[in-house]
Amino acid sequence: MQATADSTKMDCVWSNWKSQAIDLLYWRDIKQTGIVFGSFLLLLFSLTQFSVVSVVAYLALAALSATISFRIYKSVLQAVQKTDEGHPFKAYLELEIALSQDQVQRYTDCLQLYVNSALKELRRLFLVQDLVDSLKFAVLMWLLTYVGALFNGLTLLLMAVVSMFTLPAVYVKHQAQIDQYLGLVRTHINAVVAKIQAKIPGAKRHAE
Repeated sequence: MQATADSTKMDCVWSNWKSQAIDLLYWRDIKQTGIVFGSFLLLLFSLTQFSVVSVVAYLALAALSATISFRIYKSVLQAVQKTDEGHPFKAYLELEIALSQDQVQRYTDCLQLYVNSALKELRRLFLVQDLVDSLKFAVLMWLLTYVGALFNGLTLLLMAVVSMFTLPAVYVKHQAQIDQYLGLVRTHINAVVAKIQAKIPGAKRHAE
């Protein structure tokens, strides 16, 4: 019963995160998505110009400048108006931000699930459990060698972020046309894979 309850909690956490991510990527709240998208772009562009240490230091200085200035402003204002409103960040200072042991356990279990799944999939690909899938993976790695030669990691990450925040919205607007072309590409790929499976011994899938 406890395992079922924990699994249900993990599913609820994942469902909540997934729902929030979908709302962001599909621009359902334009203001919120714009802030997140702009923050990611600013951070990545900063990393292309400065080191990680410099970016972290500048961000910390900017945050401290804002909070210290606001604290001084409120203190002066209270002194002039002779009021006693207390610390301007009192509500945030009293806010509980520590992770409980239960939360840490849930997140750890969730991470363990994905790590184990990834390791099993990599083992299956590298030990050629299915020849066609391993060949697909080899072709993908070969293509990535060319991508890596053209772009560095930050550029790829920047392109990935831009794609994440633009492609879903484009797909929603032009779903019919995109689905039609994707269907043609999928049909062609399946035909090629079927030919490979027919010609290469041991390439067909076997139920384990």
